[in-house]
Amino acid sequence: MLSALLWIPLLGALIIALWPSPLSSTRVRVGALVTLAITLGWTLYLVGQFDVHNPEFQFSEYWPWLQSLGLSYRLGLDGLSLPLVCVNSGLGLVAVYSSADTVHRPRLYYSLLLIISSAVAGAFLAQNLLLFFLFYELELIPLYLLIAIWGGAQRGYAATKFLIYTALSGVLILSAFLGLVWLSGAASFDYSSTLAQGLPLAQQVLLLGALLVGFGIKVPLFPFHTWLPDAHVEASTPVSVLLAGVLLKLGTYGLVRFCLGLFPTAWLALAPWLAGWAVVSVLYGSLAAIAQTDMKKMVAYSSVGHMGYILLACAAASPLSVIGTVFQMVSHGLISALMFLLVGVVYKKTGTRDLTILRGLLSPERGLPLIGSLMVLGAMASAGIPGMVGFISEFFVFRGSFVVFAPQTLLCMIGSGLTAVYFLLLVNRAFFGRLTITAEPPEPPIDPMLPEVSWRDRVPALALVALIIAFGLQPGWLTRWIEASSFQFVEPPQITAVAPPALLTDPPTPPRR
Repeated sequence: MLSALLWIPLLGALIIALWPSPLSSTRVRVGALVTLAITLGWTLYLVGQFDVHNPEFQFSEYWPWLQSLGLSYRLGLDGLSLPLVCVNSGLGLVAVYSSADTVHRPRLYYSLLLIISSAVAGAFLAQNLLLFFLFYELELIPLYLLIAIWGGAQRGYAATKFLIYTALSGVLILSAFLGLVWLSGAASFDYSSTLAQGLPLAQQVLLLGALLVGFGIKVPLFPFHTWLPDAHVEASTPVSVLLAGVLLKLGTYGLVRFCLGLFPTAWLALAPWLAGWAVVSVLYGSLAAIAQTDMKKMVAYSSVGHMGYILLACAAASPLSVIGTVFQMVSHGLISALMFLLVGVVYKKTGTRDLTILRGLLSPERGLPLIGSLMVLGAMASAGIPGMVGFISEFFVFRGSFVVFAPQTLLCMIGSGLTAVYFLLLVNRAFFGRLTITAEPPEPPIDPMLPEVSWRDRVPALALVALIIAFGLQPGWLTRWIEASSFQFVEPPQITAVAPPALLTDPPTPPRR
């Protein structure tokens, strides 16, 4: 059942790439849309069959592969991976839908998007360390090509920088996996939370450190973040949607699944340092965003700050904070995808993203009133305004982390306030005032009467807004899938430190919401 999530997009990519007769860009796009729509439908079917009370892996698949190397084709789905698989399927469809009709080299372009969807799903489902690494690396070359071929003026530099950083990330992760299996004497690379139990603490810390840096590059966390703004600025809008909404979650997923899940003892020893690292990343990302004049680069730096919340929640490792990590991944995926879509529409209609030039786009007479309204809503969601998914995710993170790391949590809450600052700057500069208020008009000058936004640009943004509000008003629709599995990542000492008195005598059970 789970293999369909991998093989449907991959098969679609092969058909598009190898179709014997010429295909127009529109037909290739429709084929990719149908492929990802089938994948999303199958994902929703699995959601309906998923047992929310079972914390173990479900729909498991296993086939021996290279047994001499310890590599097996083992897949499984639990409450940690299920929401991320849904986000991957949904945003993959959004990326294809928002792509231009006349994209250059359409067969290669849409094949690469489908391969990325397949690789990311495989990484979220893999229950063998080497298999995860293979899927983790599989998305590297397609994304490099998407930036290098269809990117902006500095696409070569941005793509090469992304490739170098991500390749280094993969080397560190593979080294840690090889060292773990070798030191533990395990017969295979199959995932087990007990792999590192018999290792001395020094060895666990060393292996965990390699994984932290490897996944920290992918997240990215300060100071390994420098590839992200360049990649976003040069990438096309659909690629930025995938990069921020899905691909960064491979890093945060790795922090929970392989760092906290495999090395709970070493994680507890390093937790105070990790919480401090989260504070630095949150504040740096927020302050860097305030200093930007490029709308896309501002949204890119906001990701650095918001990913720091996930590290803080992981460091606390309380029941509520672990739920908050998954909720924040989903929340950031939806909000960042919305923001990049809207920035892309602004750039397409005006030809610039420069906040020193743009003015008055909210004007109903000669601007982008709907896009401006949605941008205001996205800024409110990112800043944690109640009633939206951003508020719920940050509440889970801060409430679950405060009982363990109060000072660090308070400092990260400052970052949440700074989010409101830089997005208010963006909205105020670009969407209010007169459109031609700049002293020197840009070259070429912006037409005061901007072309109307088509429904093709509106539909994906409106769909994301609906999800942002729905999960903000009904967070139980998401937390019910996460709760049972989240307790697998919480050490018993941490549970007793933060749980209500009833859990001190009764076996821990997922709370009802």
